[in-house]
Amino acid sequence: MEGEWLSDGCRLQLTGPRIGDADATLRSATAFRASQQEEIQPENQYGPEEYTVGWICALPSERAAARGMLDEIHADDHIQEVNNSGGAYTLGRIGKHNVVITGLPKGMPGKAQAAAIAINMMRTFPSIRFGLMVGIGGGAPINSEEKDIRLGDVVVSAVSHGSPGVVQYDFGKSENGVFKQVGTLNKPPPVLASAVQKLESHHEMEDSKVEEYMTKMLAKHPKMLKKYGRPMANDCLFEAGYLHQAGAGPGRSCKNCDMSYLVSRDDRDDSSPQVHYGLIGSADNVMRDALKRDLFAMEKGILCYEMEAAGLMDNIPCLVIRGIADYSDSHKNDAWQAYASAAAAAYAKELLLAVPASQVKSTPTLDVDEICRKIGNIDGLSK
Repeated sequence: MEGEWLSDGCRLQLTGPRIGDADATLRSATAFRASQQEEIQPENQYGPEEYTVGWICALPSERAAARGMLDEIHADDHIQEVNNSGGAYTLGRIGKHNVVITGLPKGMPGKAQAAAIAINMMRTFPSIRFGLMVGIGGGAPINSEEKDIRLGDVVVSAVSHGSPGVVQYDFGKSENGVFKQVGTLNKPPPVLASAVQKLESHHEMEDSKVEEYMTKMLAKHPKMLKKYGRPMANDCLFEAGYLHQAGAGPGRSCKNCDMSYLVSRDDRDDSSPQVHYGLIGSADNVMRDALKRDLFAMEKGILCYEMEAAGLMDNIPCLVIRGIADYSDSHKNDAWQAYASAAAAAYAKELLLAVPASQVKSTPTLDVDEICRKIGNIDGLSK
């Protein structure tokens, strides 16, 4: 069976396992719950110097998904934040790694905020070796890499086209009427780059564990099922020149959009999230223009767009992981945000489980004072 067309004109894939299928997910959840080895132990208490991984999110849904991936949750009321800079932390463990999760202040996205939050976190937890920027992004389905990017997929920053995984596509200068990008960002730290390469090669032979970890999260936290399970439809990609038609539909629904402008794409063999490796475009503004989306994707090889990564990559050793929540066009809405957040968090967990704890301990700690001197004054940065 190829699928069916729903009332909003978008194809619903029927092949492969669907996390959004409540009955199937609850059956899987019951099985996972029975065999689950992880235990959440809020009474566990560790000192701030015992945390080595920093995990940064921009949205509440991203942070909830990150917390849902923890094997163990630690007490946090004993942590005295340095200089009362306002951060709130979730502490826990994934595999053999103690992890600090923090988020940007609500309604305050962007590169400067991400850098400030990360630096304050490193002041509070001085043994952090690197950061993970994990959350949602807007996909570039038409790209020079010929990657078949769909909603719910994951894009991982990786060196490509001479760029170190993240490109600040709005930073440059105009010469003779032509915009030229200037400067480059730093590469991910070797310990993460090696783990990414290891996972990428493993995924050539066997499936990623992203869907497995998402299902386990829903087993541990059934309340998340309705919001974080796979949406029942709405993976709609419109032609780049066709703008969203507002109307009486709920939220930013495409009920009033002309479905004859949908891009025809083959159904996948299954609906589990696929992982792509390549460039992530970062800027101060949300990408909502499909024509610009495709232009940058074809010129620079960008696979997805977001707003925070450039604030970290240029100053802090980190890797960026993005779940695809929309197609960076005028049809952008929130329907896939929670699912995409969970997919990105699941990949981050799979990645950390591929990183030996001994390699993390041998990675140098970060000189926060030197980082602050390099980037200068940022609002919200503790001194």
